[in-house]
Amino acid sequence: MAKLLIVDDSTMLRDMLSYALSEGGYSDVVEAVDGVDGLEKAKSALFDLIITDVNMPNMDGLTLIGELRKLPQYSSKPILVLTTERSDEMKAKGKAAGATGWIVKPFVPDQLLKAVNIVLSR
Repeated sequence: MAKLLIVDDSTMLRDMLSYALSEGGYSDVVEAVDGVDGLEKAKSALFDLIITDVNMPNMDGLTLIGELRKLPQYSSKPILVLTTERSDEMKAKGKAAGATGWIVKPFVPDQLLKAVNIVLSR
């Protein structure tokens, strides 16, 4: 089973994501409270997929993606962005940082699971 890392500063969002993922069969989910915490956890374990917010304290999601892409173990792992940011400019920045996909909040659990299944099956 895939190991997933959720990075978001909102406890409620992390809880909602964990629940949606567990309902979809993904029970090995680790949570991080911001980009710094996410990077530390990503360095201490290998995750098959990372889902990150953009706007967070200490380290934003785009910086986190850039730092992860520098690590050999995450150079090709899927990273999904889950954010309220919906502008084409922000999506382009996410793509340039190395994001695999972009999902706008609020998320629909079935659509989130579909995106997770797609990127994990590649």
